[in-house]
Order: sequence, then structure tokens, then C-alpha cells
Amino acid sequence: MAIHSKRGTAVYRNIGFSDITTKYRMPLAARVSILHRVSGALLFLFIPFLLHLLGQSLASERSFDGVKQALATVPARLVILGLSWAYLHHFCAGIRFLWMDVDHNATARQSSRRSAIAVFAVSLALTAIAVFKLFGAAS
Repeated sequence: MAIHSKRGTAVYRNIGFSDITTKYRMPLAARVSILHRVSGALLFLFIPFLLHLLGQSLASERSFDGVKQALATVPARLVILGLSWAYLHHFCAGIRFLWMDVDHNATARQSSRRSAIAVFAVSLALTAIAVFKLFGAAS
């Protein structure tokens, strides 16, 4: 963002996170893009945790039962739900971005907005199914 000084020259300053979230109204496509990056970073950061759980579950039948009991708690299910949302959103947004690379008409304003709405709708619907499976359905 350029701010003009007293001498008439432009002074460029960094934009903070609060400026982005409060001053600017971002289009839906920008929000999908940002959430795509956030979900990818979240999935990347949880890879060691998930690999550790996989290793523990494959070690023996006793350790499998321990992992199963640990993942049956509400905080663990909330973490699983968050990771499920991250995966589903990242997957749907990734397909959207691949489609936009193939069909350049998809980058038009209206088409981009429609595909962003579709990403949100599909990823949230699939996450709702995950909520039902995690918390609603009998285990």
C-alpha cells in the first residue's frame, strides 16, 4: 500500500493481517485460495503425528487398541474433524485450480465465483458427512 510522503514520493508499507481481515473485502475466490494454502500447511504439519499413529497402530494388537481408545475421545475426534475438513477442502480446491489451469475461461470473474461457491459447498457437505460419521453414527 503506497502512502505519499510530504515530499510527494510514495512510501510503501507492509500490510498487516488485521488490515487484510478488517479493511479489505476479499472476493470468495481469494478466500478459497487462502484456505487452500492454510489447509495444505495444516496437513503438512500433521504428517508426523499421523505417521506416528499409523506406526503405533501397526506395531501390535495391543497398541492398535490403545490408538483406537485414544482416538475415541472428543478432543481427538475434533482434531480428526479439523484434518478431515482440511483434506476435503484442499482436495476440492486443488481440483478447482487444476480445472482453471486447463480451461482459461474458468478464470473469468463469474465462473471463478461459481467454482469458489462449489468448492465451499462440496467441501462443507463432505465435512458434514464426516461429522455424522465421527459423532452421530454408532461406532
